[in-house]
Amino acid sequence: MTDHTEQSSTPDHLEAITQALNSGMFVHVRRMLQQMRPGDVAWLLESSPAPSRKVFWQLIDPDDYGEILEELSEEVRDGIIRLMDPEKLAVALEDMESDDLAYVLRDLPEQLFNQVLTEMDEQDRHRAELALSYPEDTAGSLMNTEFITLRPDVTIDVVLRYLRLHSELPEGTDTLYVVDQNNRLLGDISLASLVVQSPTTTVAEAMDTSVEAIPLTMTDTDVANLFERHDWLSAPVVDDSNQLLGRITIDDVVDIIREEGEHSMMGMAKMDDDEDTFAPVLTSARRRSFWLTINLGSALVAASVSNMFEATLSQLATLAILMTIVPSMGGIAGNQTLALVIRGMAVGHIGDSNARWLLTKEALVGLLNGMLWALAISVVVGLWKDSWEIGLVIAAAMFINLSVAGLAGASIPLIMKRFNIDPALAGSMALTTITDTVGLLSFLGLATLILLH
Repeated sequence: MTDHTEQSSTPDHLEAITQALNSGMFVHVRRMLQQMRPGDVAWLLESSPAPSRKVFWQLIDPDDYGEILEELSEEVRDGIIRLMDPEKLAVALEDMESDDLAYVLRDLPEQLFNQVLTEMDEQDRHRAELALSYPEDTAGSLMNTEFITLRPDVTIDVVLRYLRLHSELPEGTDTLYVVDQNNRLLGDISLASLVVQSPTTTVAEAMDTSVEAIPLTMTDTDVANLFERHDWLSAPVVDDSNQLLGRITIDDVVDIIREEGEHSMMGMAKMDDDEDTFAPVLTSARRRSFWLTINLGSALVAASVSNMFEATLSQLATLAILMTIVPSMGGIAGNQTLALVIRGMAVGHIGDSNARWLLTKEALVGLLNGMLWALAISVVVGLWKDSWEIGLVIAAAMFINLSVAGLAGASIPLIMKRFNIDPALAGSMALTTITDTVGLLSFLGLATLILLH
C-alpha cells in the first residue's frame, strides 16, 4: 500500500540515481538506495521503466524487501515479485503486519502462493492464512492483529510497568483496548489519557466505554467514511459477539481514500487504477482496447441515427452545422450529474432511502436547464440563421436532451450499482451513448417533421 510521505526530494533522487545507473556507478546507486526510505524507494521503482527496475531491485538491501513490497502498487509489485525466488519472498514477508501480508499474498499466482506458504515458518503461515480468511475489501482484510489489551481490574501503575517491559509498541499505537476474560471489548484508553492518570486509578475507572467498534464485515469504503467523519487515528475491529479481533490504523485508511480517488480518476478514462505507467507497449494497448471497442460501438449507434436522416441532412445543410450542439450540451449536463452521484455514492451519502428524492431533484434540474438553454439557443440560432423554425427545432431538441441527461446522469450509477457494475468505469460511456442518441434523434427527427413537411 503506497505511502508517499517525505517525497519532496524523490524526483531529485530519481534523476540522480538514473544518471548514476546509466553511468555504471552501481556501488554509488546501492549507497543512495540504502539512504532512502522504503516509501521513496517504492516511488522510485514505480517511476522507472522495467529494465531499470530490475537493476534497482538487485541493488536494494534484501532486508528492506518486505517494507518496499508493501508500499508498491499492485501491478508494479507483481512485476517485482516475478524477479524473486519463493525463499527470498517468504523471508521478505516475515515481519509484515497481517493486513499488509494479506495484501501482498492475495494476488500471487497459485503455484507461487503455495511455494511461499511452504517456505514460511508455522507462525507466519498461520498469520497469513488467518488474514486471507477474511473477504477482500472488508474491515477484516484491513485490520492488523498487533495491538495491546488490558484487563479492567488492574491499576494504571501496573499498566505502565507492563508497557515498559516492551522493547517497542506496535506501530501506530495510540490506544490500548480493555477486554474481559473472553476477549470481549469493554472500552479503550488512549496513551495520552494513560500518562496523566493517578497510578492508583484502575483501568475500569479511566477507560472510555463509549468506544465505537468496526464490524468485521464492514466494507473498506464505509470504514474510510467512519475515520473521516470521526477523525480517528485507529479503531478496534470486532466480530458479531463483540470479541476484539484486530485494529485498523489511519495509514491503511489513507491508502483506501487515495485508491478511491485514483479509481474515479482513471475510471473516467476507462483504465485500471493500478495500471503501471511504464508497462510494456503491447500490454497497455491490449488493456485499453476493450473500452475502445465498446466506445466505438456506442459511436456507431449515434452515427446510425444520423444515417437515418441522411435525406434531411442533404436538403438542409444548416442542420449539419448545428447537429453537434444538442448532443454536446446533453453530454456535459449529464456528466455533471453523473460525477455528483458517483461521488455521493463513494462517500456513502446516497442509499435506498434517498435515491428516489435524488432522481426527482435531478430530473427537475434537467427540466429547468432544458427550458433555460432551449430559450437561449433558439434566440441565438434564430438570429444567426435568420430562421425561427430552425431555432424552434433546436430549442425543442435541447429541452428534450437536457431533461433526459439529468435523469440519466442520476439513474445510471444507481442502476449499475444494483447490478454490481462499476459506474466509474462504465457510467460515462453509457451516458454518452444516451445523450448522443437522444440528442441526434430529437434534433433530426423534429427537423424532418417540422421543416420538411
